[in-house]
This record gives sequence, structure tokens and C-alpha cells, in this order.
Amino acid sequence: MPRIRQQNVTAAQWSPNGETLGKLDLASGDYPFGENVFSPAVQKERLSAETYAKLQNVLAKGEPLDPSLADEVAEAMKEWALEKGATHFTHMFQPLTGLTAEKHDSFFAPTGEGKAIAKFKGSELIQGEPDASSFPTGGIRATFEARGYTAWDPTSPAFIMENPNGALLVIPTAFASWTGEALDAKIPLLRSMDALSRSAIRALRLLGDNEAQRVFTTVGPEQEYFLIDKHYYYERPDLVTAGRTLFGAKPPKGHELDDHYFGSIPERVLACMLEAELEMAKLGIPVKTRHNEVAPAQYEIAPVFENSNVASDHNQILMQVLQNVARKYDLVCLLHEKPFAGVNGSGKHNNWSMGTDTGVNLLDPGDTPAENTSFLFFCAAVIQGVNKHQGLLRASVANIGQDHRLGANEAPPAIISIFLGHELERVFEAIESGEGDPHTPGSFLELGAEVLPPLPRHGGDRNRTSPFAFTGNKFEFRALGSSMSLAFPNTVLNTIVAEAIDELADRLEEKLGAGADVATAVAEVVKESYAANKQICFMGDNYSSEWHAEAERRGLKNLRTTPDALPEVISEQTIETFGKYNVLSERELHSRFEVWTEQYTIRANIEAETTESIARTMILPAAMRHLALCEQAGVTKAAGEARTLIDQLIEAIGELEAANVYPAGVEGLELAKYARDNQLAAMAKVREAADRLEKVVADDLWPLPKYSEVLFIK
Repeated sequence: MPRIRQQNVTAAQWSPNGETLGKLDLASGDYPFGENVFSPAVQKERLSAETYAKLQNVLAKGEPLDPSLADEVAEAMKEWALEKGATHFTHMFQPLTGLTAEKHDSFFAPTGEGKAIAKFKGSELIQGEPDASSFPTGGIRATFEARGYTAWDPTSPAFIMENPNGALLVIPTAFASWTGEALDAKIPLLRSMDALSRSAIRALRLLGDNEAQRVFTTVGPEQEYFLIDKHYYYERPDLVTAGRTLFGAKPPKGHELDDHYFGSIPERVLACMLEAELEMAKLGIPVKTRHNEVAPAQYEIAPVFENSNVASDHNQILMQVLQNVARKYDLVCLLHEKPFAGVNGSGKHNNWSMGTDTGVNLLDPGDTPAENTSFLFFCAAVIQGVNKHQGLLRASVANIGQDHRLGANEAPPAIISIFLGHELERVFEAIESGEGDPHTPGSFLELGAEVLPPLPRHGGDRNRTSPFAFTGNKFEFRALGSSMSLAFPNTVLNTIVAEAIDELADRLEEKLGAGADVATAVAEVVKESYAANKQICFMGDNYSSEWHAEAERRGLKNLRTTPDALPEVISEQTIETFGKYNVLSERELHSRFEVWTEQYTIRANIEAETTESIARTMILPAAMRHLALCEQAGVTKAAGEARTLIDQLIEAIGELEAANVYPAGVEGLELAKYARDNQLAAMAKVREAADRLEKVVADDLWPLPKYSEVLFIK
């Protein structure tokens, strides 16, 4: 179909429906937050006092669930769901695809009298048995074996997912094999949260805290995404198949003017956001922030912090809601890490912290971090854990989309480093050296206008180029990709910090046993740990080429691509640490390595074959039509230019075709490396020739919507 401007006019048109306008009155308290969640408030209304109290102990203290509660909870949950219009229930789980999965079962069963009755037993609530035969397992089970189990996770509340034609009760669950091994993202995350809690409570006892009974890790993910008109999406086979544009010349205007960032949100986009946020509110997702991001057509949404497990579940739901609601506005939500070459890609900043069940944030330095022994201890543990397991942390955010984003001047490099901020760095440096004043006096920014109040100045500016930055009372792990689940990166963070806490606690215990007071012992432990791990701390520009050389001098790892990074998942160090804390066994780690390696290869092959198809069947014919026009018009110079570019394209297509034939006997990691070094390299040559043709071929002949249309027509 030839490209004509009328399609752009069509894409730019929309009609606001105003369905929710005026329905919400925050002053009257009718905001529907959590109205579709089987929340503690709902549980308190519908459960006996004894059952409610026991269930809350499970949620608050991590106590094991008493199966005898299940029937009463299931009955209350069913009645509540039926009142909400639900006819079916599902155990939602997170297999190793990185997505969510669900199988729907009806509440209703025939009575034998031509009628049906709604049933939902405790046994159905606690355990489901979906067919596991087609989910990736990495060799944990044979392909002919089908049994898999879902186990109810009571710490992540059930909810109602509404549909125009009904509703569904969704029960977050874990997913395990018949052998009891984890086939999902949730089980390792829950195990890691338990591991960190045990280690942190042990350390708190040494530090004099006898009140806290449990430590939770919390996450607040900043989700970036693109919204484009559906007309352009369906006219781009690469977007449909691969989630990113495999072709597209750089437009005259990108985001050089920074005019999109934090700008006024386009009306259609804002309408879409408002409805999506309303749906998220019903599901209990505490959305706080929305804004335009740097790239044209790119946006961000961020929630309030929740515990890591609930935050991970909510982020999966949030991505699904964004995609579903966007369709109602003739938009498509793109979650690929790099959907458009030459403009910023999308990440998911993972703001991570630790807090006690008594309300203490263990990473809050307070007004005087140098005197906050607990903070210094736990902060030193984070630094030590990240340094020791920097390769694994990098591997936790590795996928094929990330390879297009990490390392560019828009995202952190593949080198893991920590930004502490100048105030905190001064504290640690003074503790290590024993010299200088670790205290930094507070100061204020005077803005030069009497009507504006003086603003308190933070101890250090933020560093947006750092992959792992301290930002006040948390660490911001900025390297996650926008399409990724939060689960594995946070599983890694929890586990490596748990190990570091135990290692520091061992030293602290020794010094306390030798008669040192707590403050002195902590100072000595922090001094030793920081001196041994300070090479991971970097305050400068992570985008600079000088940093790469400096990082190499420091001995830091630079794992540039996914095939470089994934072996860290099965390194001896990873296997030892994850085994020691019962987070993932060696077999479970190897399964993930095999699954993620295979997924990289499969996605590379899909992209490569799609590139070859589009180039051969769409771009090449358009270029030849343009050449024929030039020759028919007798414009020799234009014809020569087109012919040269067509010859380059044909040659590149031939190289890609050859690269798409896998060599015999190559598999696993070696096949992933082949795909990276051959298929992706050949794709780049095809794209280079095609993108040059895009700037030459007559506009009405070019078969794909251009960046100047897709990104800028709202």
C-alpha cells in the first residue's frame, strides 16, 4: 500500500468519550482505590475474627498458612467475586517467559437437575494444576511430562479483572514442577525475601534492635513506555512481530530540542493515562506519577513503594492494563527496550530499599548519616554485595532488547557501579581514612526572589548515568529494561545483600565478643568493608569513554551483551550463594540459564527472518519502482544513485539469508553467540542500506510509516 498523507490525518483523529468525566469526586472520598481487591478490609468484613487474625499473621509476619483456613477464605472470596460479576477464577502465575499466564475455571458446576451451583473449595484456592508441558523449564522436566502446580500466594491479594462482557477472579500464585522445583519468577523472589529478612534480623539484634521481627524489601518501579497510533503499528510488520522497528531512518527532528520531556501531555494520551490509572486504582496499584519522557511518544508511570513481591505482581498487571486500555484509544503501548533506533529507549528504574515491620527504613541515613550506625552497616552491606556479584547483577537485566539500550548515551553502561552521592561518599571516605570530618552541614538554595522560599539543598546531586545510585533512602537500580519482570533482578538484590549482611554480621559479632562497643565495632566493620569494595563506587559520568578505561583498571566487569552476561547466572559463586540461602538450586539456576539463552536465540532469529522478509518483499520492490521512475524520466544521476543503493541492499539481503541458516551442531550459548555475531550483524547491514534508500525513494512509494510520522503524530 503506498504511503499517503491521508493516513496521517486519519491517525491524528480521535473522539474523547468522556465516560469517566465528572464521576470521581475526591473530596467525597469515592475514589475507587482497591475496590476490586480482596483486601484486608474486605477480608475483615467477610471472615470470622479468628480466621481474619490468622490470615493477617501470614501477611504481616510471614507465618505459614494453616490449610484449615482455606475453605472459609475460599467461600468468602467466591461470594465477593460473584457479587462483582465474576463467573470464573484463575490462578495467575509468572512462568519463565517473563509474562503472566492464566487458565480460567468456572465457579459454576451442574447440579444434575438442569441447573448449576457456584462452588469454590479451599483445595481449589490453595492449589491448581495447569498443564505445564509448553512452558519453558530449561530441562527441569521432560517435554512429554505435563504436570505443574500453582500454589496460592496469600501475601499478594486476589483481585477482580473486569472485561466488557464479564469479570474474572484473579488469584496470584506460585508455579512449581511435579518435583517441587521453581518454574516461575515468584518462588525465588519469595525465598530471597525470607533470606534477607533472616539475615537482617540477625544483624539488627547485634545492633541492639530487639523489636523488629521481620524485614521487608520494597520496590517502586518507574515504568517507561511508548504510545503510538494503531494505524502505524499495524502497517509495520516489524513492530507486530518483533516489538521494535527493524528499519527506519533518523528523522530530521528527534528529541534534540528536549521539547517532549515533562511537556504538556497530549490530550489523547492523557485521556488514555487517566483511564488506565483508574483501572489500576481499582486493582490497588498505588500509581503516583505520570509524565512525558525524553523521546517523542515516550511516557512514564511510577507507583508508590510496596513490598518486592506485591510490587512485582503489580508491575506485571500495570503493563497489561496499559496495553489493554491503549487499544480503546486507538493507541498501542510499546514496552520493548528500544522500539526506535536513534531515540531513547525505555527502562524500568527499580527503586529498592529495606524496612522493618516496626516502620524503620534501614537505608534512611537520617540527618546525620555518620552517626547512624545501623544505616552505615546496611549501606556497607549493599556496597559489598553489589561489588562481589556485579556480574550477576548485570546478568539479571540481560535480554536482547537491552543490548540495544544499555551503554548508549541514554542508559547506564553494562558496567555495574554505585553512585553514593558526595555527602555519603565523604562519610565513607572519612571512616575509611580516619581523617576529615564526615559531617556535612545543611545548606539552602537561595533563589534570588523574595516570593520564593529557600529550598534545603541535598548533600549531593543525583547521577542519572549511574546504574546503581543511592537516592536518599533507597538505591535506584536503573538498568532494568521496560519489558522485564521485576522478579529476578530483585531476587538477585535480596540474595546478594543477605549474604553481605551475614558476612558483615560475622565480623561484627567477633568484635563485639572481643569487648568493643556497638558504635566502635560497626565503624571498624564498615571501614574494612568499604576499603575492600570501594572500587565499585564511581561518582562521575558513566557515559564517558574514560570511565570504561577506568573501570577496567579497577577490575570491574564490562559484559556488553546478553551472551556475555548470562554465564554469570551459573558461575560457581552464584551457585554457592543461591544454594546457601535456598533461593535457587544449581539445577534451577541452570534451567534459567538455558531458557534465557534459548529465548535470546529465538528472538534474534525472529528479528532476522522478519528483516529479510520486509527487505525482500516490501523495501526492495519499492526501491525498484523508484528506479524505474527515474529511468523513465531520464534522470540518470538519480537512477544511478538508486541502483547503487539497491545493489547494496540485495547484497546485504544475501548475507542475511546465509546467516539465517544455523550451522549444524551448534546450540546453547554458542548458538546465541552465533546469532549475535552473524544474524544481528547481517541485519545491521540490511538496515543501513534500507535506511539510506528511505531517504531517496519517492515518499508515496515507501511501504513503511516513517519515524517522522509514527513518533510525532499524536
